[in-house]
Amino acid sequence: MVMKIGIAADHAGFEQKQQLITKLTEAGYDVHDYGALDYDPADDYPDIIVPLAHAIVKEEVARGIAVCGSGVGVSIAANKIPGVRAALVTDTYSAHQGVEHDDMNLLCIGGRVIGPMLIWELVDAFVNARYQAEERFERRLQKVITMEKQGLEAYQTENKQQVKK
Repeated sequence: MVMKIGIAADHAGFEQKQQLITKLTEAGYDVHDYGALDYDPADDYPDIIVPLAHAIVKEEVARGIAVCGSGVGVSIAANKIPGVRAALVTDTYSAHQGVEHDDMNLLCIGGRVIGPMLIWELVDAFVNARYQAEERFERRLQKVITMEKQGLEAYQTENKQQVKK
């Protein structure tokens, strides 16, 4: 089965995203572009990451790749979406280890801070890695998922109380 990969970038990562789409497609992956679909120097990374993050959570794609200038913005924004486990990665070890040990499902890349060869090496390591569901990794992952759910519940409770006021 061909892995379906979602990809997104703001203006600062637009060129790198286009290059990755070509390389991933040539490598045999099913790639879906979640935007930006056109270069817009005024776009905002939070708006760009949301469609990709929701596709990951809904399992419309197996993995996601997000590119902005530094990678920091898309990482911060993506991790606000429950079910997304995003990380800014700048080395190949973390690209595969994040999947193998932490079930990372979104790779964040800084298009202005690393070059195209390293970007491709990171992406290749990320998409070829598989989660190793060993007891210790699963135990840690479940703790993260519990933290995420508790945070969401606290937010929802607080939001309901504010609406009643």
